[in-house]
Amino acid sequence: MLLGFATPAGAKPPGPSTFCAEYPSAPACQGTQPACTYCHVAPPQRNAYGTALEGSLAPGKPRPLSNADFALGLPAALRAIANEDTDGDKAPNQLEIEQGSLPGDATSVPPSGTCGGGENPQFKVCQYDARFVYRRLLSDFCGVSPTYVQVQTFLELGSEERQRAFIDQELDRCLQSDFWRGKHGQLWKVAHPKIRPVGSVKSGEDAGQIPLADYYDDYALFAWSQTDDHDARDVLTANFFVKRSGANPTRYTSVTSTPSQTVDALHRAGNMTSAWTLTSFVMFTALPRNAASQMYRAYLGLDIAKQEGLHSVASEPRDYDAKGVKAEQCAACHATLDPLSYPYRNYNGIAGGLSNRYLPNRLELLFPNDATLAQTPEKGVILGQPVNNLLEWAQVASNSDAFAISTVTDYWKLLIGHPPTPEEHAEFVRTWQAFRTTHGYRVQKMLHDLIRTEAYGAP
Repeated sequence: MLLGFATPAGAKPPGPSTFCAEYPSAPACQGTQPACTYCHVAPPQRNAYGTALEGSLAPGKPRPLSNADFALGLPAALRAIANEDTDGDKAPNQLEIEQGSLPGDATSVPPSGTCGGGENPQFKVCQYDARFVYRRLLSDFCGVSPTYVQVQTFLELGSEERQRAFIDQELDRCLQSDFWRGKHGQLWKVAHPKIRPVGSVKSGEDAGQIPLADYYDDYALFAWSQTDDHDARDVLTANFFVKRSGANPTRYTSVTSTPSQTVDALHRAGNMTSAWTLTSFVMFTALPRNAASQMYRAYLGLDIAKQEGLHSVASEPRDYDAKGVKAEQCAACHATLDPLSYPYRNYNGIAGGLSNRYLPNRLELLFPNDATLAQTPEKGVILGQPVNNLLEWAQVASNSDAFAISTVTDYWKLLIGHPPTPEEHAEFVRTWQAFRTTHGYRVQKMLHDLIRTEAYGAP
């Protein structure tokens, strides 16, 4: 929807906001916005819903549509096809939108309202079952199955209230286990796609053949931010580091400095500025688009390569590094990506023998013959909000709905086995909203909510 219905296609920033104004209660608009894939297979190719929408969009207006004409015509076009079944799954478009399924994908259907079938003498099928939760919890958080004696002792607690209190105690106990928080434990598993380790270039413990940076520091800060009563936002905002020590239980301790990290305290932004991030994602790059897009994807769950989280900035992209990003097929994404990247301007990777640190005037120092590149600002824009530097970038990101949604989605996928389905949407929304507002971004408190959901507790 971000890409208009013209040939050739042009960026249409009003698409998501106009769609959400028409369908404010749609799951696709709860703390986020529809991605281009809502209407496209891969822009500019449209799916069934996008094709139907095109036929009703601003008829008679010359193509390509202006942003103003697109935004003005979209509500009427949405209403015109609301009762159609564009993907042939026997569910009208409006019902799919309101229930959280995709009107352009025949394999995505609204919740049926029915659950399971048949009898199960062991569990309350399709209902929250405390015994089921107890068995599942020990496996998920402690890495063990309960013994027969443990199950019988649990059942002898009698009332559901006493059983749930015991489950909470067991969860807190398991969250201290090395299976959950230790080296290569469950928390490290959650962190893998964020840190993207490469053993051959690791330094420190378990060093590789070309030791450039120690990503165990990144795992330590991530684990710190997700455990005990710590704030999960520290993973993006911390101006300190974390050391891992001991085993059974593994301990994480904050420290003000460590030999493996070289960014000064005034310019630290958690794992966004770690030696591993700068080594792996900035490297020799003048404009570190890869670093910015990885942080956006890893911690906000927004993948620009999939046309997610696009908030186009007027007059962008400027193409300071002459990479051709003003080309029509590139500009729609780079109008968001390049302003995201500018705050990384002065963070050096491994260029010029001054590795993994903040260098004022880095571009002027390391790329002295490129006057256009030197015009790259440090100010940028994230989620439509201007920021002066990377520390402000981290603050805006970590306080956003996207951060809360992404964090809870990580654990939902780990513990339930899949991203939230339309049937699970209401419970998911309550969980991420409470994580942000009620629990102050404390993961441990959020996990107590998550194991009380039917998505987790109904066999």
